[in-house]
Amino acid sequence: MKSKYINPFTDFGFKRLFGEEVNKDLLIDFLNGLLPEHHKIKELSYSRSEQLGDLSMDRRAVFDIYCQSQNGDKFIVELQKAKQSFFKDRTLFYATFPIQEQGQKGDWDYQLKAVYTVAILDFCFEDEHKKDVKVTVKLMESEKKTVFYDKLTFLYLQMPNFNKKEEELVSMEDKWLFVLKNLNKLAERPAKLQEKVFEKIFKLAEVAKFTSEERTAYNDSLKYYRDLKNSLDTSFEEGKIEGIAEGEQIGLEKGIMKEKIEVIKNGYENGLPVEVLAKLTNLTEVQVIQILKEFGLK
Repeated sequence: MKSKYINPFTDFGFKRLFGEEVNKDLLIDFLNGLLPEHHKIKELSYSRSEQLGDLSMDRRAVFDIYCQSQNGDKFIVELQKAKQSFFKDRTLFYATFPIQEQGQKGDWDYQLKAVYTVAILDFCFEDEHKKDVKVTVKLMESEKKTVFYDKLTFLYLQMPNFNKKEEELVSMEDKWLFVLKNLNKLAERPAKLQEKVFEKIFKLAEVAKFTSEERTAYNDSLKYYRDLKNSLDTSFEEGKIEGIAEGEQIGLEKGIMKEKIEVIKNGYENGLPVEVLAKLTNLTEVQVIQILKEFGLK
């Protein structure tokens, strides 16, 4: 059965809801549902996401929006579908771009505007935060456990952990997360979502009202999403790669397996042949080739 509404976890769906100038009121409302009062947004403008760097090999599962509020605060909003090695490192790296671009020549006092990274995750961290829905990270003073710097914030939304039902929705944050997780599963707008912003979303998201070009673009994006779900997610599920070497399951300890994957990816990109990578990781050549295929490298 086809869904009545788009899947927000597709590139097309994410950009349709949050990435178009005409619909920026949706992005403002979404961000304001997450942000503290002193950083609430009245107006924002979009910037080119290319300013976040050109790492196309690393961005197959990442959909980015880069914008700025009326007072100059910077916001990176991204959707990450599949688990990725060093994902926290990557989000920190991208946050440095809107920091660096604030630099001024000449006599400058180094005062910065706030930078927020909002990451909507279709997976969970494998650490002490793995059961949380929202993980808020700032620079902290380690002994007093107080915020040392309030202008750099990372908000990670672990969507698999959000399981509230319609009758449990109270805050705008609740309602937004409910929409993001369930939009493509709904047959109509729930009674709890009567705000005008959600009325607009359900009109925008109705597939039957798309033009033929929009429908084609969405179907292509949906296919990509499903292919990605069936390949990359399984590669990282509980630290295992399934189906390698004619259905054999490699159940090696998570950290060791991830390290081997990184050796294979980095080694291959630097010209090492499959046979050498197999010896370095103590895997068969068939297994190395399958891992390379999982990441589109072979």
